[in-house]
Amino acid sequence: MNENYQSRDVFNAIADPTRRQLIHLLAEADELPLHELTAQFPMGRTAVSKHLTILKEADLVHDRKVGRETRFRLNASPLREVQDWVAFYNKYWSSNILRLSQLLEEEDE
Repeated sequence: MNENYQSRDVFNAIADPTRRQLIHLLAEADELPLHELTAQFPMGRTAVSKHLTILKEADLVHDRKVGRETRFRLNASPLREVQDWVAFYNKYWSSNILRLSQLLEEEDE
């Protein structure tokens, strides 16, 4: 593995709205070239490439060369960590909403 390669936390990678939008775009397509991704943002190719690099470091995006073009595709499996984290809080909120619902029903009686 390259010494300059740095594994990035998936939460850090999805913290930025541009990167979340990139994930969304890639989730809707099998694979997209850099120029098509760049066209979706009010920034240059270099800025979009930097965001894609962060997503690659978190293993959320894979790329491959096709001739002179770089194509990107989503690897959603690291998002499982986010889903698991949110699921814990979903249980918390669900139980609180259930208790609130029960209290409101008791008040109505």
